Amino acid sequence: MTNMASGGSEAEHVARSYFEAAANRDPQAMGSHWSPDGVDHIFGFADLQGPAAVTEYFSDLFGAFPDIETKVLSTTVQDDRCVVRWAMTGTFAGPADFQGMTATGARVSLEGCDVLQIQGGKIIGNSAYTDGAEFARQIGALPEAGSKAEERLTSLANVRTSLGKKLSANDAERVADGVWVIRGGFPSKTMNVYLIEDGDGVTVFDGGIKAMTNAVAGSAARLGGVNRVVLGHGHADHRGVAPFLGAPVYCHPAEKADAEADGGEHYFQIDKLDLPARWLMPKLLTHWDGGPVDIAGTIDEGDDIAGFKVVHLPGHAPGLIGLYRESDRLALVSDCFYTLDPQTGRKGHARVPHAAFNQDTEMARQSILKLAALEPAAAWAGHADPIVGDVKSILETAARET
Repeated sequence: MTNMASGGSEAEHVARSYFEAAANRDPQAMGSHWSPDGVDHIFGFADLQGPAAVTEYFSDLFGAFPDIETKVLSTTVQDDRCVVRWAMTGTFAGPADFQGMTATGARVSLEGCDVLQIQGGKIIGNSAYTDGAEFARQIGALPEAGSKAEERLTSLANVRTSLGKKLSANDAERVADGVWVIRGGFPSKTMNVYLIEDGDGVTVFDGGIKAMTNAVAGSAARLGGVNRVVLGHGHADHRGVAPFLGAPVYCHPAEKADAEADGGEHYFQIDKLDLPARWLMPKLLTHWDGGPVDIAGTIDEGDDIAGFKVVHLPGHAPGLIGLYRESDRLALVSDCFYTLDPQTGRKGHARVPHAAFNQDTEMARQSILKLAALEPAAAWAGHADPIVGDVKSILETAARET
């Protein structure tokens, strides 16, 4: 169907002229069709801006496939856009390489489409689609579909995936009604990220470390997808996955500046750590960190998050928050307390977070007492194991410990 409404005829004329230049294997003529600021997204292959980049890319393509033939199968025009379905055949004969791969002599036959946007007689944008995996198979970069080589490659990929899970994070473990924990970090899996059932998807609470991103995204997808991310606080080992999940990120107002910047490192006192942790910790923080996070909005004391109430628990970080659910007295509290020694990674009794990472250690003690006053039945922290049993007494003891 061709719609000749405003600019439609011009769009088709320019598109057909552009593909005629391609059929003639004339990269200079192809480049001349482009606006200086035009962007060509050739998905899976290249992103090109301007005539010179287009000319260079297709010069390389024609150098690698010297007998390439391009045929327009159909065009569909609406307003300033023209969709061109095309077919391409050619031989990967060289002498030029293609994107670093030496010519194999393989015969290639593909179809695809370009979605061209034209204004003022020039192409200002294009989204080009074809089957990149099939192209790779045909030129010999990937094994043939159904072949023994493909089976071996798939097995290797599965081994790599399995190893990646073992090194980065476990699958989600249900810890309460509508709540799951993902444990990550190598080798002891002491980083915790929580998924909370929230409508058709989940809220992610606490951001863990960057290496946990795939595990969090995969588990969340099986539960309906990520609706939002709520940071317990903005330290490097608690914001790691947040920039990569494609969901809005929220935190306490007092944590926003640090979450969007250095993650609180400006108040860390790493010299309070023993060796070798004093030397190793800065390197680990860099490795764990997903980087500064764009904060979409803030949440404060008493706000409702997927059936939990926000509790402000400052001290370890100025805007550290926990989530408390009255129905089953479940608390998810980030680094309000530790159940491990951060210098050795060894699990143990509940304790005040290490002074090397606290903004205000005495305030952190008061926040532990504030949490104890809620009398939770179970309190899950940002690391290692939860506190269960007489949680109030355990927390009160932890707050008094020096």
